[in-house]
Amino acid sequence: MALLETPISGLFLFEPKVFADERGYFFESYNQRTWEEAGITTVFVQDNQARSTRGVLRGLHYQVGEMSQAKLVRVTEGEVLDVAVDLREESPTFGQSYAVLLSAENKRQLFVPRRFAHGYLVTSPTAEFFYKCDNYYSKAHEGGVRFDDPTLAIDWQFDLSEVLVSQKDMVLPHFGHHRPL
Repeated sequence: MALLETPISGLFLFEPKVFADERGYFFESYNQRTWEEAGITTVFVQDNQARSTRGVLRGLHYQVGEMSQAKLVRVTEGEVLDVAVDLREESPTFGQSYAVLLSAENKRQLFVPRRFAHGYLVTSPTAEFFYKCDNYYSKAHEGGVRFDDPTLAIDWQFDLSEVLVSQKDMVLPHFGHHRPL
C-alpha cells in the first residue's frame, strides 16, 4: 500500500497494491502493521457504511472533545469527491481543505485525523461509502461546518444548486462560528 502525502500535515492518501487477473482482483484494504510502519497507530473501533445517490452531499462533520474521531474512508461502489478541512487552530494549514476523488475503481483511501471536518459529494449515479472510526459516535459531541462556507471556498466540482443536503447539514454554522474542538 503506497502512502501519499497531502499538503496538510497528518492527512494521508493511501493507494493499495491491487493484484488483478482474469478472475478479478484482490487487495488488502487494511493492515494494521502497514499503518504502524507509516507511523499511524490509530486503533479503529467502529465501521460505518452509507449508500447515496448522485448529488448527495454529506458534511462537513466532526466530533469534539474526548469523542473526537479519526476516520479511514473509502468507496466500495461508485465515486465521491471527498473533502477534509483542517480545524486544528495551532496548525499552519488551519482552515485549509483537501479534496480527492475516491472511487471503487481507484480504491484509494483517505486517512482523516482527529480535529478535521469531513464530508463528501456523490458524483456517480450511486455510491457506497465505507469508513472506519477510532472513536464511537456521540450525538452530544457532534459538530459541523457549512459545506458552502465562503471563507473555506471549497470547490465541490458540482453545481451546488443541485446538491441534496440534509436539513441538519443546511443549518450547520459557518467556519469561525463552529463548535470549538
